[in-house]
Amino acid sequence: MTQTTTNSSMAALLASLAIAGAGHALPGGALELQPKAGSPLRELTAPQRARFELGAQLYSTPIPALQGMGPIFNKTNCVSCHSTPRGGWGNAAVTHFGIVDEKGFFHLVAGESQSLLQDFAVSEACKEHVPEQATFTATRTTNSSMAFGMVEAIPDADIAARADPEDTDGDGISGRVHWVHPLEDPEGPLRAGRFGWKAQVATVLTFSADAARNEMGITNRLIPTENAPNNDTSRLAGCDPVPEPEDVPDGEGLAFIDRVTDFQRYLAVPPQTPKSGMAGESIFVSVGCANCHVPEWTTSSAPALEPALRGKVIRPYSDFLLHDMGLLGDGVTDGYAGELEMRTPTLWNLRTRDPMLHSGAASGGTFSERVRTAIAMHGPYGEGAASAESFSTLPEADKERLVAFLDSLGRLEFDATGDGHVDPLDLPSFRAAFGQATNPNLPSAVHDIDQDGIVGAVDLAMLVQAYEAVETGSADCNGNGIADVRDIATGTSADANLDGIPDDCVACPADLDDNGAVDGDDLGIMLGAWGTPNPVADLDDNGVVDGDDLGIMLGAWGPCQ
Repeated sequence: MTQTTTNSSMAALLASLAIAGAGHALPGGALELQPKAGSPLRELTAPQRARFELGAQLYSTPIPALQGMGPIFNKTNCVSCHSTPRGGWGNAAVTHFGIVDEKGFFHLVAGESQSLLQDFAVSEACKEHVPEQATFTATRTTNSSMAFGMVEAIPDADIAARADPEDTDGDGISGRVHWVHPLEDPEGPLRAGRFGWKAQVATVLTFSADAARNEMGITNRLIPTENAPNNDTSRLAGCDPVPEPEDVPDGEGLAFIDRVTDFQRYLAVPPQTPKSGMAGESIFVSVGCANCHVPEWTTSSAPALEPALRGKVIRPYSDFLLHDMGLLGDGVTDGYAGELEMRTPTLWNLRTRDPMLHSGAASGGTFSERVRTAIAMHGPYGEGAASAESFSTLPEADKERLVAFLDSLGRLEFDATGDGHVDPLDLPSFRAAFGQATNPNLPSAVHDIDQDGIVGAVDLAMLVQAYEAVETGSADCNGNGIADVRDIATGTSADANLDGIPDDCVACPADLDDNGAVDGDDLGIMLGAWGTPNPVADLDDNGVVDGDDLGIMLGAWGPCQ
């Protein structure tokens, strides 16, 4: 469709969203806590932080059909796919279809403009289907957008320097660069692709524009033509009433694709705890995983790049090159990427990823089970086969060490439970480790933030800053001049029910449901825990809920004083 009227609906949506509040305070001194995955870069200026927050809101906001979404689409907002965390992996999958000839080469179905199937439509009449002529389908799961600005800032020349398309060193790894034109500069120099399963995208803005149109059906200044169902443009008149381009600038001159680009560019690097020294990483290198999953890069020092992105050492564990993956290839071509070629995915924040692999074939179960399945599927053919075979021959203890290293990718400091939070549930682990020696291969290493080999005073100070239960963590309910979180973490005060409040501060311990009175509801809780070591109902801390606890409760019956 051609634009015949002023499109103000997208602009209104852009203008309607308020900027969110500030994040966690920064720790003092040279030692800093690692940001949680999905957080903004810490060195952003106030205007950049505001752009990140507004972009984050738009990233999560469903866009209705009347504001341009559709007519065919896969999701109505970005976070529906990039959900773990916001901007990260997802379990959403899309379908690609085509024809595979007798030689195994992939072709588009005649009359189709692309291989991607849009699963949904604004109406049944507008719905797209896999054509009957298609002889092949493939599934791709959602990639991560973590720290896209950092990845974009890796110089093209550095990525190209890793390529060895002729395998001149004979190591079986022959990665090659997927050189592409960014949508925003189609006549300019070719750039090293680094995003997408086929490294078919070189810049974050291109990624945003492509996803807006192909996944959400939102035309924009870089792709102003609408996707027609199965490329049947005659169906657009009845399916798409919104004029193109549907994504128009807001009052500040920025469109949706610019806003979500801000969010993705300014996402912080996910945490890795311990930051270094794990035996599993040495094994990761020795079996050849690091030949493709290159641990470390340094971003460009170009003066035009924002200081928050400039000259930073990052550890994404990818070479961003295309590799022949044999049976693990998806069978689909994309630009110059062949049927069996796939870009090496990043591994940062891997511990949160379920499913794994582009096809989602390694899914469910434990993290260890998913990792082992994914590694095994790198063989028996293709450039990952030798590493898969080397891993299979390792002693079980070394396999566990390698898996433990991969489990560190995305773990927050002090997050002993691994649930993505630093809260009262993590304090018993810190208390047990406090004052004790540790090393990167022990579970207690999650608390050794300065990595000096002992969980000590510096780590305790950092724990207080990382602690999320700020409403109780900064309190001093027993009046001893020490924050409650320090009391609990060092064992000065007990916290039997793990609520973050020292037990010696509880004025009404028999009020088990915290409703301000000891009553029948509390009695029900106690009777339900009778004969067990339930820490909430064991009022005398003798290890079991019994008649003595009932006596304490009956003596406190009524409103709490």
